[in-house]
Amino acid sequence: MSKTPYPLHTALSLAASGVPVLPLHRGKVPFGNCRACAGNACGGRPNMKTAGLCRCPGVCHAWAAATTEPAVITSPPWVAAWRQAVCVGYHPGGADLTVVDLDNADAITWARAALAATRTVPTTRGEHWIYRGTMGSSNAVRPGVDIKSTMSYARWLGPGTGTMTDLPDTVRALAVKEPSTAQPTPQAVAVPARTENGECRHRTPAYLDRGIAMAEQRITEARSAIHTTVYRTFLAVLSTHGRCGCLTDAHVARLFAAAQAKGESPRHCTDAWTNARTQLGL
Repeated sequence: MSKTPYPLHTALSLAASGVPVLPLHRGKVPFGNCRACAGNACGGRPNMKTAGLCRCPGVCHAWAAATTEPAVITSPPWVAAWRQAVCVGYHPGGADLTVVDLDNADAITWARAALAATRTVPTTRGEHWIYRGTMGSSNAVRPGVDIKSTMSYARWLGPGTGTMTDLPDTVRALAVKEPSTAQPTPQAVAVPARTENGECRHRTPAYLDRGIAMAEQRITEARSAIHTTVYRTFLAVLSTHGRCGCLTDAHVARLFAAAQAKGESPRHCTDAWTNARTQLGL
């Protein structure tokens, strides 16, 4: 593997443009945690955008070490790492980017037919397709295709060519494993008892509103696997309220609005809702 010329200079240039960087050593992998941080004994650094629990000045915690701060990048521990580094890594999610890593010619051929055109960067064996927007990272979403965005790193191989476009639903869908719609087996759902006037005995308006609010919060706070979170949240709501007649169009609209605020399309919301109803035999 060829070594990136002047990795520190490249890193500082990228950081100045808002791309969080980290040094990678032989094998294109991050430097290991220092002795104090081994096994996350320090508490870890769970979120690149916050200091987390770890105050280690070294190059620890892989993608979470990525930074745009020149003072950190040029600090003594980092300079020592840059001297050993063979290339520059970056955190795509921290730069509001998603990299579709195409590992061979077959994967590239598939992408050209299936995905929206965007900026491309040649790699040793294939190409990186770079989109504007973030999603959960996932390996082997199909043969020769990985997704690198949040909680992941990628190797910097140059600015690439072409116009960068917004992350499309077709890429988001690659990381989602929806249940099969081919005659799914309905699941048993308990039907709440009703009073004489037809009202659901267990589902008071306050209980229902609290449930919808919790579902909205679950979707809103999701940091990865948004498609899956939306589907499972819809499934949970329907398993509780789907047969008691409590849900109204207003409730469903609230759930759809929460999902769309996280980047889901109206079509995907409708599909996820339909799949959840089908899975429960509603």
